[in-house]
Amino acid sequence: MAGQAPHAPIGEVLDRLDEAARRDTLSVGDVVAALGDRSMPALLLAPALVVVTPASGIPLLSSICGLSIALIAASALLARPRVWLPRWILNRRTEGRHLREAVAWLRRPAGWVDRRTRPRFPWLFRWPLDRLPLALCLLCGLAMPMLELVPFTSSALGLATALLAISVLVRDGLFASLGIAVVLTAACVPLFVAA
Repeated sequence: MAGQAPHAPIGEVLDRLDEAARRDTLSVGDVVAALGDRSMPALLLAPALVVVTPASGIPLLSSICGLSIALIAASALLARPRVWLPRWILNRRTEGRHLREAVAWLRRPAGWVDRRTRPRFPWLFRWPLDRLPLALCLLCGLAMPMLELVPFTSSALGLATALLAISVLVRDGLFASLGIAVVLTAACVPLFVAA
């Protein structure tokens, strides 16, 4: 429609995160409330994007984001109407400025991605293939705490999760394929480090 603003799903998630981050401190529960606990792809995307940013250098942040990703993906796979996260994750707090810096860092790449996403390869989002991106997000989330000490692995898994969450959010099979490729590449990193 002429004059209508282009759809920007990642930008919208970042806008909601930025709004939540205006406080001095905020909890994971505040972020969930800002994104809506029924919006599973947006909830998957938020911690994945945080892990991709330089904020992932904060000790244990990758582990907390990974566990959150795993639980959100499990909720989506089980078709729960709302996401479930344990109280100790929901109560975990950080400074608002850290989240604002992460959001600012992500604005340019998010705009680039938003301009390139569109529904593609719809057959990838029909049962049973529609379970694959969520299952891979679950695996990435579970792996993050175990691989936090291996350089760049958590960020690679965060990137894979972000691509997979974007694919579910927009129904873009190209981004699902890219996410799968990043998962396979990230799975090889520990093998090269161990060799």
